[in-house]
Amino acid sequence: MLSRIAENLYWIGRYIERAENTASLLDVNYHANVEAPVVPGAKGIVTEQWAPLLALTDDEGAFRKYYDRADGRTVPEWLAFHPQNSSSIRASLTRAREDARGLRDRISLEMWETLNRAYLELCLSTDRVLEQDGLHEYCVAAREASHLFSGIAYATLPRDLGWYFLLAGQQLERVDNVLRLLQVREQQGVGLEPVARGLENHRGMALLKSVSAYEAFRKRHHVALEARRIAAFLLLDPDFPRSVRHNLAALQGTLMNIERLNPGAPGTATRQAGWLAARLEYMPGVEPILDAKEPGLETLLQEVSAISDAISSTYFGVTGADQPPEPRGESAA
Repeated sequence: MLSRIAENLYWIGRYIERAENTASLLDVNYHANVEAPVVPGAKGIVTEQWAPLLALTDDEGAFRKYYDRADGRTVPEWLAFHPQNSSSIRASLTRAREDARGLRDRISLEMWETLNRAYLELCLSTDRVLEQDGLHEYCVAAREASHLFSGIAYATLPRDLGWYFLLAGQQLERVDNVLRLLQVREQQGVGLEPVARGLENHRGMALLKSVSAYEAFRKRHHVALEARRIAAFLLLDPDFPRSVRHNLAALQGTLMNIERLNPGAPGTATRQAGWLAARLEYMPGVEPILDAKEPGLETLLQEVSAISDAISSTYFGVTGADQPPEPRGESAA
């Protein structure tokens, strides 16, 4: 398969997953603010902040060029469809559509129709979304478009190199997203006053819902939503399809299939993914990550970035600055 085709399919997988992740995050944060509890000893209703969402994309500096404050209007506008934000939902869907337009003979008609419809409905006319309090509907539509695209791809694509590159992009993006979410939540929890710690259940619920993990977690754990238990579930659970460990193991299998269909290619990325997956598999608990920082969340993010670099250099012939622009501040939402 030509490197350009493989690269476009890989990035379609990442962009579609990124649009879904951003939509879920915005929608959950919106409802978390509306439903935030009144905490005794606090002034009025204690709500989640919008500013931490900017840390997930490492683009607060760009945000500050256009807005003076981060609130319930400016952050959703920036993350959903601001024209200067290259990691917004609109930008991700637009890039995915542009990549897919050149691959009409490589993807199914139904995949193209789904992506094109999402572009027409969500990327062209967004002026009235916030004015009409339509953020929830916008985010639901973006999330459902991603689910539909992924489901159609699963049902219609032959299991060849194209399928595996699309899958690799999705899996790597999921790992990156969960690690960034946990990193931001960990930073939020440092030095909290007791009254703020009383919001742990509310924040834990929002975190789990932002990665569609609330019901799965509740089925596994019939206890309070403790931050450490949630982190362990999202990092180390072997069966939940959005956990870091599950996706790294799946990514290793995907890369092995790419090697099988592409004899002679270096196995650097496969070895890196396998090593990191094995490290999490045999970790005695979440304490080495959260307490000893061996490896910490920052290190895990760096190693995931290294896997992306290895994929790009091995199969796409690009490294570092030669790669497509990365809105998340990494080399590889």
